[in-house]
Amino acid sequence: MIGTVWFCLVAIMIAGYVVLDGFDLGAGIIHLFVARTEQERQQVLRSIGPVWDGNEVWLLAGGGTLYFAFPALYAAAFSGFYLALMMVLWLLILRGISIELRGHIESPIWKPFWDLVFGGSSALLALLYGAALGNVVRGVPLDGNGFFFLPLWTNLQPGRDAGIVDWYTLLVGGASFVALAIHGCCWVVLKTSGDLQRRARQFGDRIWWAVVAFTAAITFFSFRLQPNLNTEFEVRPWGYVFPLLVVAGLVGMYVFSVRRRDLGTFLSSCLYLVGMLTSATFGLFPYVLPSNLEPEAGLTVSNAAAAPYGLYIGLAWWIPGMLLAAVYSVFVYQHFAGKVSD
Repeated sequence: MIGTVWFCLVAIMIAGYVVLDGFDLGAGIIHLFVARTEQERQQVLRSIGPVWDGNEVWLLAGGGTLYFAFPALYAAAFSGFYLALMMVLWLLILRGISIELRGHIESPIWKPFWDLVFGGSSALLALLYGAALGNVVRGVPLDGNGFFFLPLWTNLQPGRDAGIVDWYTLLVGGASFVALAIHGCCWVVLKTSGDLQRRARQFGDRIWWAVVAFTAAITFFSFRLQPNLNTEFEVRPWGYVFPLLVVAGLVGMYVFSVRRRDLGTFLSSCLYLVGMLTSATFGLFPYVLPSNLEPEAGLTVSNAAAAPYGLYIGLAWWIPGMLLAAVYSVFVYQHFAGKVSD
């Protein structure tokens, strides 16, 4: 029981990170397309400036929670995905220093270079996060000791000899890319005005259709590749509430955007992301890392969790700590609410 509680808490933290840092990544993805002048690019950066580093704290907190609650999963995933994790680490570093360094020197080369680094690292992070989720849903070649290793790619087929990159994980990576791009559009529309807001809105309206198409595609292929999804939704039909969140988020983004209800559009984008992640989490339960070799070799809530006594004690410390982090986040967002200056 306590393992299931921690499974839900980790899922909530990951969803919170994706929603919060997702619009930072999305703003980075779209800023070279919607911001035409230096002033507009500064507006995009100012819209995320007070919150982007705080948002990434949730990634660190989620990783720490994963290490504490499911040490076997942490050990297996961080060794098997070692190359991909190093890529993510470098992209996070490049993205952070591009924000901090671009304004230090006035040069016709300096700022465009760091703008390109900011946009490129944001786009690649979105793709890698999606590919990571695709690997978890598809399953990895876990052995009897709970360890695995994946090359970057093999034959691009999601079978027993798959690498980190295959056609399915590329598909999920593409879905992540467009989902975070439209999330960034919704944020920029909410925080800016004038021509920049208009172009961001138009860009988001165009890629909404891509989000719908990718959502339908990954839903179809996920159920084909991961049989546990079919099992869980058949045994617990109440779980269909999570895909309904996805549908509600997609419809809300379209309707609110048409009506120029910018806060509603952004919240609908948040709802869509939460729905996608909770649908995947629900469908995988009780697995935290399925095996694509033998189902019984997969890591589950039971065999990957720490000792129950430690989980109970940890919960007593985790709750006040996360409450403090949540209160701080709410304070920051309230303090910097409203449009950024031109």
